[in-house]
Amino acid sequence: MKTYFIYLYIVVVVPMVTSCATQNLFQSDKHSNFISDSIPSSRVEHILKQDDKITISIWNHDDLSVGSLFGVYNSNEVYGKWIIIDQNGEVDLPQIGKVKLDGLTIKNAEDSLRARYAKLIVDPVIVLKVVNMEITVLGEVFKPGTYTIDKDFNTVIELLGKAGGLDFYANKKQIHVIRGEGPTAKKFVLNLTSMEEYKQNNLVLESGDVIFVPMRKGKMIDKKAPIIIPFASALTATLVLISFLTR
Repeated sequence: MKTYFIYLYIVVVVPMVTSCATQNLFQSDKHSNFISDSIPSSRVEHILKQDDKITISIWNHDDLSVGSLFGVYNSNEVYGKWIIIDQNGEVDLPQIGKVKLDGLTIKNAEDSLRARYAKLIVDPVIVLKVVNMEITVLGEVFKPGTYTIDKDFNTVIELLGKAGGLDFYANKKQIHVIRGEGPTAKKFVLNLTSMEEYKQNNLVLESGDVIFVPMRKGKMIDKKAPIIIPFASALTATLVLISFLTR
């Protein structure tokens, strides 16, 4: 009977507990396609690319601007509030036509536009802004989702704050930042458990980054405890009764 008791526990209870193993995205294993990388020590300027949604503001020239920051509204209704860099890496702008922006930093793009518009107006003041820069936060945070960022310098801590902070079951030692797509995608693993680690790991983010906060192993066990404990207790009581009756 003792052997039978142990057998039932192995067959019934153990699988219930082991089925609680943490299921996390982006786990490192032999099949991982991510390139693990060290934390960059400096900021990286945003490189304009296809599908970037941009505004181009030209001081005192709303008629040439696209989504001007300098006026109350943009008078150029044909071009609207923004324009998207097309699949050829170009935008079609008032008066100057198609301009290649793909692959340029924002500063280089502004310099290029300034040179083109200088043929039409004196000393043009031009500001280019990307309005669809986004970072996604997933996992053990209170408000997971995709967040639009409206400034150039954004850190992991700031985005975790936007997402409501880490919840009780967050694994603070294994916060993942995924950058890029396909075979060149990189994964940075951050440890935010101490001030020293925070100073070393508060990574500056780029548009398109994905932050994933995995769960600690105890979460699923805690969730299933209300089911497992009564079941195990009932099973134990049943086996004790059977053992008593078959003596």
